[in-house]
Amino acid sequence: MIDKSRKWLKFRVFIIFVVFIMMTVAISAKAYQLQILESQRLSQLAERQHRKVISVVPKRGVIYDRNREEMAISIDVDSICAEPIKISDAYKTAKELSPILKMSEKELAEKFTVKRPFTWVSRRVSPDQSIKVKNLKLSGINFVKEGRRYYPNRETAGNIIGFAGLDSRGLEGLELQYDDYLKGETTYSVVERDALGRIILSRGLKQRDEQAGNDLVLTVDKTIQYIAEKELKEAVVKTNAKGGVVVAMNPKTGEILAIATEPQFNPNIFGKYPSSSWRNRAVTDCFEPGSTFKVFLAAAALEKGIVSQKDTFFCENGSYNVAKRTIHDTHSYGWLSLQDIIKFSSNIGAGKIGEKLGKERLYEYVRKFGFGERTGIDLPGETQGQIRPPNEWSQISVNTISFGQGVSVSAVQLIRGLSAIANKGDLMKPYIVKQIVSPEGKIIKEFSPQIVRRVISEKTARDVTSIMKTTVLQGGTGTKASIDGYEVAGKTGTAQKHNPSLGGYFKDKYIALFMGFTPADDPNVAIVVLIDEPRGVSYGGLVAAPVFKKVAEETLHYLGILPTQVVAQSNPVSSKVPAELSGHKDLENSDVKGKGAVESGGFVIPDFTGMSIRQILRMIHDSKIDIRIIGSGRAVEQSLRPGSIVNDGEKCWVKFQQPSS
Repeated sequence: MIDKSRKWLKFRVFIIFVVFIMMTVAISAKAYQLQILESQRLSQLAERQHRKVISVVPKRGVIYDRNREEMAISIDVDSICAEPIKISDAYKTAKELSPILKMSEKELAEKFTVKRPFTWVSRRVSPDQSIKVKNLKLSGINFVKEGRRYYPNRETAGNIIGFAGLDSRGLEGLELQYDDYLKGETTYSVVERDALGRIILSRGLKQRDEQAGNDLVLTVDKTIQYIAEKELKEAVVKTNAKGGVVVAMNPKTGEILAIATEPQFNPNIFGKYPSSSWRNRAVTDCFEPGSTFKVFLAAAALEKGIVSQKDTFFCENGSYNVAKRTIHDTHSYGWLSLQDIIKFSSNIGAGKIGEKLGKERLYEYVRKFGFGERTGIDLPGETQGQIRPPNEWSQISVNTISFGQGVSVSAVQLIRGLSAIANKGDLMKPYIVKQIVSPEGKIIKEFSPQIVRRVISEKTARDVTSIMKTTVLQGGTGTKASIDGYEVAGKTGTAQKHNPSLGGYFKDKYIALFMGFTPADDPNVAIVVLIDEPRGVSYGGLVAAPVFKKVAEETLHYLGILPTQVVAQSNPVSSKVPAELSGHKDLENSDVKGKGAVESGGFVIPDFTGMSIRQILRMIHDSKIDIRIIGSGRAVEQSLRPGSIVNDGEKCWVKFQQPSS
């Protein structure tokens, strides 16, 4: 019995041993299979479960103005994503997130119930939203850093810069035009989850800064842009107008200094504005130029030798019949010279010059000045305008086109044509980007002034400039554009708006225009002003000219351009000054350094060089001289010569600069 029990025990031990051996062999075999034979496949599977490859949108390049002031930047913000498989109660989670993210509970619940390991919830949320969601500590809800486009100046230059969309691609303006340079290189990063299930970037992976886009340096000056926008907005509100445009350009180079449009929009929240507000009207919209076109007619006629400044034309006392139609002038004029036709803006006189020039030559010079073709400005959506070929003109077309009716142009085309007169005859290509710069600071591409063609001779340009100066003088249509101390060459325009549905023109809808440049003989800035459908008074000389004056005057002072003229006094006090000293006179052998002396009712202008603003103001305290300050630091230039005697109320511009270190 005992032997039998021992045998059974040994058998049981043997069975257990065999089972143990078999299990050991099986486990070892499985371990060998997993660790050796299938290690690569299983490692890849584990990595796929714990890591995810996602595309990382790089930071877009910065957009700067000409002085390296930031106009568009990218900032890091949180984007919220979810792991639906880790969300235990999709509807409760949706209910908690809905008021914070301003999304419907239904929309969120649908995201949380999908059978996928990853889904976006809301991208590029505000810092406040991010903090509130993080404080909820919801399982399955994670955060990823992404770049968001930010425009620190809000509406300023919005129509130039445009905006980028959620995917960081340019959609309007320069953001669209230069998207390939700005967007950088899209990279792919592996994300993994930490112990709390949050998505983090793996170590050793490239960060977005390494693949950032290139920067743009513009020709635009943020200060001049602000000036133009401020004055345009004020005019549009004052006249209850539909909108408007101001373009400022350096006529010698083609550099765009400012483009202001109304209505504006804030590119940070572009979705809250109608899409019609996004476009840059200076580039995309056409209008009839009205009487501003007369200066190009005058240039063509003088260049071809068809007329001289001595020629006169009978202006029919305000009414002229051509091909069963009547052309009218605002006032009745008899015989007028070419200069007076421009100064008083006679449609009849312009039409008669056009008749003498002929339609072929008129068309030739309209095209030479760049109308009917795109300027090539580096902004999207540019129109080419419209000028029909001469074989399609009616009997009256040569007359109407001569005063800007029957032709359509853009504001950029108009300022380019104007600048060809201002710079003594060269048609320039307008441009808005000066440099494209890599993230490391290397200049990738640089743009410089480009002459398209020679349009008129220097003599003709000077003659036309001389004629345009009279427009802002007493009796001219543009007196409200005159600027104390600076010569202005300009032209007014009042254009009827075309009625596209019925044909012809609206009887009560106008565009008020003024274009000009200053200082006239050596201009630093050319400006075109357009006010669309002003209510009440609609003349360009009354509505648009004052805007030109304000923008030009502030721009000249900002640029530090000293006056080129002595300012005439409206109420001279010459009775207080002896006849021999009346006006401005240099005093020979006089000490003019130091305190200004009051002599016989006049004031002797000292030499302000090297003085501070406070010293100068203290010095002229006892006089009534109107000191105009440009810049800061120490005086380096002044508009009135030291030793000259001036009357009370006389203006004296003094330019200051910071001492060099």
